[in-house]
Amino acid sequence: MSYSVLITGAGGMLGRSLCQKFRDHKVFAMGRDELDVTSQESVLAKFQELQPDVVIHCAAMTQVDDCETEQERAFEVNHLGALHVAQAARQIRSRLIAISTDYVFKGDALAPYPEDGPTVPQTIYGQSKLAGERAVLDEYADAIVARVAWLYGPGGPSFLHTMMRLGKAGGDPMQVVNDQIGNPTSTLCVANHIELLLNSNIRGVVNLTCEGEATWFEFTRAIFEQVGIERKVSACTSDAFPRPAPRPANSRLENRVLVNEDIQEMPHWRDALNDFLKLHPEG
Repeated sequence: MSYSVLITGAGGMLGRSLCQKFRDHKVFAMGRDELDVTSQESVLAKFQELQPDVVIHCAAMTQVDDCETEQERAFEVNHLGALHVAQAARQIRSRLIAISTDYVFKGDALAPYPEDGPTVPQTIYGQSKLAGERAVLDEYADAIVARVAWLYGPGGPSFLHTMMRLGKAGGDPMQVVNDQIGNPTSTLCVANHIELLLNSNIRGVVNLTCEGEATWFEFTRAIFEQVGIERKVSACTSDAFPRPAPRPANSRLENRVLVNEDIQEMPHWRDALNDFLKLHPEG
């Protein structure tokens, strides 16, 4: 069955993968130039004009360090933008999936975070995204909030693309952080599972990350091995790369809702990486 899909943040990495995934449907690709999510009036007018059956809200301020210095802007985009999209989607009764992040958690747990884990964000980015999550679910009870983490996808930008560029440049051994752990996740896999969610009765928060876990160091070694990059990599701690916004030591998410609702599990991150690099050897 064909339906219409409006994708906010369509110019971003995940947005582009979603546009490709739903290419056999009617896609309204809304980048920043087409839709300012911080304007309630503009969002409602656009939704009423297009009447999409499905809305996938990817638009966000995701530059974690910039959010620390541009706090007002971060909350305008990540909180109010999500609220405006939820209000408009509810008014026209569109299915709504809003994309969120592991940064809503404190990031120091010893185990992966399930959907109902305690949310204690340590950054402005995480705080603004959590405010957006709550706005979406308070405004529109039928909505889905899909949390993702450690994304890479065709064209980037992402950690994978940065490592491939640096690795191909050659030189001395690269230092890569080995005390942060997460679930490397392909946007292609996320897009596939968003389609599955649309065909389910799931509501509320859903984690969508690939299975298995790795540190950034382990992820880099896997990338280099599959691409055939010979530059050496050495492990270091986060102290070697101080950043304005602290990075979570634990970004792992547990896809508990997918299991409980008997939805096909996400692939293991190594399998997803292998499949991605076969399709996109240059990233």
